[in-house]
Amino acid sequence: MLFGIDRLLCESPLRTPLKGRRVALLAHPASVTADLTHSLDALAATGDLQLTAAFGPQHGLRGDKQDNMMESPDFTDPAHGIPVFSLYGQVRRPTPAMMSTFDVLLVDLQDLGCRIYTFITTLRYALEAAAAHGKSVWILDRPNPAGRPVEGLSLRAGWESFVGAGPMPMRHGLTLGELARWFVATLKLNVDYQVITMRDWQPDAAPGHGWPLNERTWINPSPNAPNLWMARCYAGTVMLEGTTLSEGRGTTRPLELFGAPDINVPALLSTMHELAPQWLNGCRLRHCWFEPTFHKHAGKLCAGVQIHVENGYDHERFQPWRLQALAFKALRQLYPDYPLWRDFPYEYEIGRLAIDIINGSSLLREWVDDNNATAADLDALSQRDEIAWREEREPFLLYR
Repeated sequence: MLFGIDRLLCESPLRTPLKGRRVALLAHPASVTADLTHSLDALAATGDLQLTAAFGPQHGLRGDKQDNMMESPDFTDPAHGIPVFSLYGQVRRPTPAMMSTFDVLLVDLQDLGCRIYTFITTLRYALEAAAAHGKSVWILDRPNPAGRPVEGLSLRAGWESFVGAGPMPMRHGLTLGELARWFVATLKLNVDYQVITMRDWQPDAAPGHGWPLNERTWINPSPNAPNLWMARCYAGTVMLEGTTLSEGRGTTRPLELFGAPDINVPALLSTMHELAPQWLNGCRLRHCWFEPTFHKHAGKLCAGVQIHVENGYDHERFQPWRLQALAFKALRQLYPDYPLWRDFPYEYEIGRLAIDIINGSSLLREWVDDNNATAADLDALSQRDEIAWREEREPFLLYR
């Protein structure tokens, strides 16, 4: 199969409209071709494109910033001599000065298929800036490694943030190119844009179910996105960022496991099975121990759970958002006074709990903290959103 960048490089007629125009690239470390050449270098090597600027999202063009809320500076690319602007530094939106450096912006970002992953928001901001400044945007499409399934509550009005670009569920099931089409339509943007689609992407094909496993190399799009298994779990485990539980940062398997020094994991797993065994399908859960080298509980032995989706995986039955919500619910039942919710300025948002910013409302937290709320109650809430989103996204699908 070919990603959008590969098609742009090997099908020269696709590049014809770019001749004589100044071109910029929005990219990160996973923006590579089939032979693992970085997209910036590969585009420069064509000899027929005038590259005038590059942009980096959160974690930077080079992916050097390990944690959230670590800003990247602007710099000059040493190989190509062009400015590289940070969209996670002094600004989150491209400035007029940045926009003046190009005519066409190529967007080549590997996404994880989760609303909270900030590359989605950066895409939205780029489209809005292009509309305001009369620029063109080309999305060089890449796979959604989490595939087509939809899961989670949709973001509520008033809860928009840098980790909440629009009213979609946590697990949206779209590629970045499809999301661009949705943004343009729903925001009513008057912008010249197009999607360079992938060739032969099969989002439902096993064993990758979204990612062309054994055909394309996985490269971290951000430092704590090390493999496909993390991408499958992320729509659930990302909620751990809003809690006092470790999400495995500081270990070799971040966002595939969770835990803390002061929890009884066998009791937690047993309670999860009692409360909603149907939410534990499609994966395997293993009691484990880990000691983070940095971040939450650094240097402390944590009792934890690892979510295994590398074998015994059932793509349609696996529900990472519900699974992680269930872990919170079980913990609350076992330890009613456990200080679960972490209060800090998550992604620079002040005055709201991080768990609410992540979920796009307070509904998930309120369900966890309500002793009388059941799994059926959360299902009733989320299924309405999931059904509505499947219908809403249908006109924007590019791959059938």
